[in-house]
Amino acid sequence: MTAHTRIGFGFDVHRFAEGRKLVLGGVVIPYPRGLEGHSDADVLLHAIMDALLGAAALGDIGRHFPPTDPQYKDASSLELLKRVGALLRDHHFEIANIDSTLVLEQPKLLPYVDRMRANIAAALSLAVNQISLKATTNERLGFIGKEEGAAAHAVAAIISREM
Repeated sequence: MTAHTRIGFGFDVHRFAEGRKLVLGGVVIPYPRGLEGHSDADVLLHAIMDALLGAAALGDIGRHFPPTDPQYKDASSLELLKRVGALLRDHHFEIANIDSTLVLEQPKLLPYVDRMRANIAAALSLAVNQISLKATTNERLGFIGKEEGAAAHAVAAIISREM
């Protein structure tokens, strides 16, 4: 059996909207606005899923969970992440680690980071120390700095277990 390490990068962005819950890393965060999207719009998990799928050359989340499909309306991104993890296992990939960054001005996320990491690790059957999560601002620049939206970046390293 030969093992190969593969790297994937994911990026996602969503605008803030009234009347939505703010869900990041599977944690509902008290805030007056949430992120707009077809599913729960968890920008962090969307970036992570794209990083994992990209590392495995399996497309992107739009291919697997199209926003035009009503079954994904208000879907839990944690549940979709579990499905991505299963898909990787089905294709003989093992996740080595995930490194991610949330970019938004408000709210401050430090009180929620450990729960987000635990949610991601549990969804993918990983140890928490395989998940890195940072949060930063955009220094009041651009749409993020004006508090119009949020973005997330993620990098994933996976190991291919060729049979």
